[in-house]
Amino acid sequence: MKTLAAIILSAGESRRMGRPKALLACQGTTFLGSLLRVTAHQAIGIRRVVLGAAADEIQRAAALAPEVVVVNQDWQRGQLSSLQAGMRSLPKDATDGILVCPVDHPLISPLLVDKLIKAFRAKGKLIVMPTWQGHRGHPVIFASQLYQELLTAPAEAGARAVVWAHQADIFELATDEQGVTQNLDDPESVRKATSAGR
Repeated sequence: MKTLAAIILSAGESRRMGRPKALLACQGTTFLGSLLRVTAHQAIGIRRVVLGAAADEIQRAAALAPEVVVVNQDWQRGQLSSLQAGMRSLPKDATDGILVCPVDHPLISPLLVDKLIKAFRAKGKLIVMPTWQGHRGHPVIFASQLYQELLTAPAEAGARAVVWAHQADIFELATDEQGVTQNLDDPESVRKATSAGR
């Protein structure tokens, strides 16, 4: 059985937040630290952190190993370009799927990641994603059969275009973790999420 890769997307400039989201405090660590922690799973053999804006600052502050880091020089083209940069860095034919983790969705648990991976292995679907109260969230697992579609997806639609094209081959994992739908991309969303967790 091949391994999974986790790709953490952290290349945006965090304009609304005012500072790199990757380095914001979260659950006793940082947004990035939290996602690195939850992706430390035995089924995940490769991890990539895709950086762009403030790449040097984030890599230095997070003490990231060079082999983990992918710098997307075209980060201004959007999140899809970062996902594609991370995918291109993977060893050819070494993985049977990728777990895609946007850095602004850090409020997820190792248990959720474990359940997503088990569902991916057991259900045989091309896409596995969590849902909270009927709303789809992150992180999402894409099977390797979809890599080429992700690499050629239209920039304006992003990975959603691949999801839309494969509605019949998605497994939705219901969870009580609201964090799968919480996009923490400005100070107010962080304040609400952290105060709700107290």
